[in-house]
Amino acid sequence: MPRKIAVYPGSFDPITFGHLDIINRGLRIFDSVVIAVAKNSTKNALFTIEERIELIREVLKGNDRAKVDTFDGLLVDYVRAQQATVIIRGLRAVSDFEYEFQIAQMNRSITQDVETLFMMTSVPYSYLSSSIVKEVSSLHGPVDGLVPPLVKQALINKFSS
Repeated sequence: MPRKIAVYPGSFDPITFGHLDIINRGLRIFDSVVIAVAKNSTKNALFTIEERIELIREVLKGNDRAKVDTFDGLLVDYVRAQQATVIIRGLRAVSDFEYEFQIAQMNRSITQDVETLFMMTSVPYSYLSSSIVKEVSSLHGPVDGLVPPLVKQALINKFSS
């Protein structure tokens, strides 16, 4: 029986408990989930690609069904290269849906072989984004309960230098 593989793409700058919620729920559906850190993100990154990958790997240590990788170029090309057929996207609010819907439709127009699965974030994380975490942390506010302790320490280190 073929393995069911999904790709969860994003900038993950940094990874939050909201991201981990989607990853863990995705692992209930799929045999493995590839967390694909986008190289060509238009966002201003706080952490380098290498730092983000390392943080995610450390947070997911011991979970051999979650693979961390990076990609550049068209997401659907990367998904096919991973022998996956599903892209997982997390939705926090209706405002997320409009943008994600456009991307999903574009991906669908490129290939019929890849589906997009939208997952609503769990209620405690419905407001949470990496941008909010970075802003709060940059002002030396508390991020406990928003990110794993390892990520909290990495944020403290970034903003103290």
